[in-house]
Amino acid sequence: MATLFTLLALVVLLASPFYVIYKPPALLIRYFQWKWPDVLWQVDTTRKVVALTIDDAPSEYTTEIVQLLKENDARATFFVIGSQVQGREDYLGEVVQNGNELGNHAMHDEPSRSLSDAQLEREIRAVRNLIRRAYVAEDLPMPPNYFRPGSGFFSDRMRALVDKLGYRLVLGGIYPHDPQISWWRANANHILSMLRPGAIIICHDRRSWTLPMLRKVLPEIKRRGYDIVTVTELVKEGES
Repeated sequence: MATLFTLLALVVLLASPFYVIYKPPALLIRYFQWKWPDVLWQVDTTRKVVALTIDDAPSEYTTEIVQLLKENDARATFFVIGSQVQGREDYLGEVVQNGNELGNHAMHDEPSRSLSDAQLEREIRAVRNLIRRAYVAEDLPMPPNYFRPGSGFFSDRMRALVDKLGYRLVLGGIYPHDPQISWWRANANHILSMLRPGAIIICHDRRSWTLPMLRKVLPEIKRRGYDIVTVTELVKEGES
């Protein structure tokens, strides 16, 4: 019996770091807020409102995602990868036409932290131009500048560069790891189990399993009395 308890304790000890990465507790997110106050992790509010963010846009699934958001009276911030825009410019128009907004996710699907300052600045500026064209084409005002680093990792050097360029780093606190986990039911349950006022949800375009996940998640979030909004709308909620 003692051996069994020892083995169980060892399993728990080894698994705990992975569980914290998969489902970070609210206390850890609050520590991140204190440690890096210039990075947006969540917003302090008691009202039932969450921001939905969708990385790796645009893709062949973007139009369907936008339609699904519209059907559920929901809005999102789509983070754009510049290399995916050519031939899909109209998709960006559909995003902003329907009350959503565009953020900057650099030019390629790669860890932004590995890029030199010069390269990262070039990529941010290039994607900013693509985003600006989408808003000009739809005769809509540009939202604030948001940047989400590829792979989600940042450094002090990156924070300084992003600030110099007039951007705010946006991460979040609810992340089902959907680029790696293709089981949409597990991803949906992950999001719903962590739902809390002021949270920022991170999910991804360009995956076939995102649509069924959102079909499950969006109506349930609304049923629980939450509004689903853009990052800008969530920030305004926190300021009020």
